[in-house]
Amino acid sequence: MSGISRRTFVAMALTGSVLAGCANGIGSGGADIVDARVDSTLSFLYTNYPGTQDLAGRAAGILVMPVVTEIGLGVGGSYGTGALRVGSTSVDYYSATAASAGLQIGAQQYSHVLFFMTQDALAEFRASPGWAAGADIEYAVNAQGEVLRADTTTSLSPVIAVVFAQSGLRMGATIEGTKYTRIIP
Repeated sequence: MSGISRRTFVAMALTGSVLAGCANGIGSGGADIVDARVDSTLSFLYTNYPGTQDLAGRAAGILVMPVVTEIGLGVGGSYGTGALRVGSTSVDYYSATAASAGLQIGAQQYSHVLFFMTQDALAEFRASPGWAAGADIEYAVNAQGEVLRADTTTSLSPVIAVVFAQSGLRMGATIEGTKYTRIIP
């Protein structure tokens, strides 16, 4: 047989989707794994950037993406999973995806946390079927080595992003254009 029929292709695609769904369902332990990674990421963030504890204390909620993997060779993309915390409780789980095109080559991994500083920003995020990070997000940046700085303008923003723990061969991780979608881990 020289090729694959359309019927066989559709059957294989549906089988793969069903198997992926079974492995990712409620009771699979996926939420526990994500929560453990979120706890570890927050511990690293608060230890290495103590100023973020103040942001977390004032935030209505925080979305933690422990590991986002980004790869590019002409066209690129990124993917990661994480949890939305209100207080110290995970209330929802999300995937983060992005695509890009242009002059690019390399791969990197990084973590990021979105601090929702107002109830309105948090409610808008939770109500949307797929929220995309845009230019209205303010970034808290590494201004001097390992010191994280969030100035007065940044701290008044409805959503503050912290991108940290970058490793790999690409420079300049950004979350602009990233789409967040609620998932069941």
